[in-house]
Amino acid sequence: MKHTDVIVIGSGLAGLTAALASARQGKSVTLLSYGSSSLSLNSGLIDFLGYDDSHKAVKSPREGIMGLPETHPYSKIGMEEIAEAVDFFRDFAKEYHMPYHGSLDKQILVPTAVGTLKPTCLAPHSLAGSESLEGKKKIVVAGIRGLKDFYADIMVENLKKSLGDDLAYETIEIETPLTGGRDITTLDVARWLDTPEGVDSFSKQLLAYKGKKDTAVIVPQVLGTKGHACYLTVSSRIETDIVETTGLPPSTNGLRLNAMFRQALRDNNVEIVENTKVIGSKCEGKACKCVIAEAGVREKTYTADKYILATGGFYSGGITMRSFDQPEEPIFHLPVYSVKGEENWSNEQLFSDKPQGYAKTGIMTDETLRPVDEQGQHVLENVFVVGRDLGGYDLCFEHSGNGVALASGYKAAKM
Repeated sequence: MKHTDVIVIGSGLAGLTAALASARQGKSVTLLSYGSSSLSLNSGLIDFLGYDDSHKAVKSPREGIMGLPETHPYSKIGMEEIAEAVDFFRDFAKEYHMPYHGSLDKQILVPTAVGTLKPTCLAPHSLAGSESLEGKKKIVVAGIRGLKDFYADIMVENLKKSLGDDLAYETIEIETPLTGGRDITTLDVARWLDTPEGVDSFSKQLLAYKGKKDTAVIVPQVLGTKGHACYLTVSSRIETDIVETTGLPPSTNGLRLNAMFRQALRDNNVEIVENTKVIGSKCEGKACKCVIAEAGVREKTYTADKYILATGGFYSGGITMRSFDQPEEPIFHLPVYSVKGEENWSNEQLFSDKPQGYAKTGIMTDETLRPVDEQGQHVLENVFVVGRDLGGYDLCFEHSGNGVALASGYKAAKM
């Protein structure tokens, strides 16, 4: 039975951040991962707070966070640690050659695949839309022949509403060798652009816009899977600003971010145990002594001084609910907060300008991110809760998911 200083359960953004921050503090760390990371499903942008309680766009995430209620995870984490987490992430991303732009003081507006503009706090340069689009006189939208879920004409119509119809707009279509009787995905194109032949062909098809400083070229999220390399190559060859959009999964940028984290974890000697489902724990008093995991056909026990729970809440099975109004956390059996009353559980409209009651389901903690009961008393002293396992916020309504994940993962590592 191997003992480490820290065990992190879960490999989404919160778990990856907690593991890396812990390792960089000199701790021995084991990361227990079951299934693929949720980063393949999201944009890899770091949204801290996109919208307030009235569903109005937040101009400054810092100011918006300071106005949140005490029950919100950000209020428990504290602005000082949130700012430290931003610095930690930006330094790490720069070190691994995929620098992120932005700050807590101003949103970046990123184009989506349908032409709307999405607010975010931190974005890699290839997705830093408003920074690259500002002051342009012409927008070129480059579609990919055979690519599903990306329609350049529709995008232009919506961009005219977002950016104004006084700009010049043009659509083009990039040819690839990938068509063959089926639709292709952004990941197919990104893998093609990882090859010398792919990046050469792609760049040549954009040379008509070479050196045009008043022009920006918008493309789907296809600029390679290997960090910033493809973006830098294409940008240097066409000498014109090029901007990626967000899009439907699989997320190429999310996969870039996941790969970057995992390389950093290996470089910092974090033991990553794949395909391991943690099914329970053994606790004495207010201390967890070990966790129990299924590994193939047998069970295995892992021990540590500290445990960080990052299992993804409702969205990834980290919180379950077999009967209504009785949510459960299956590993440590921590008390779970949820909105009471079926009538408060959800809105009649799934996509509305009001938060969903069920979305705030999660584990409540104190300022150290240790779980607490209804009386505010610690349940376990050496267990810390991060990311979507936390209660008291609606990440989809607020556009705060990756921000909470990053900030809570960083803070839990410090405790």
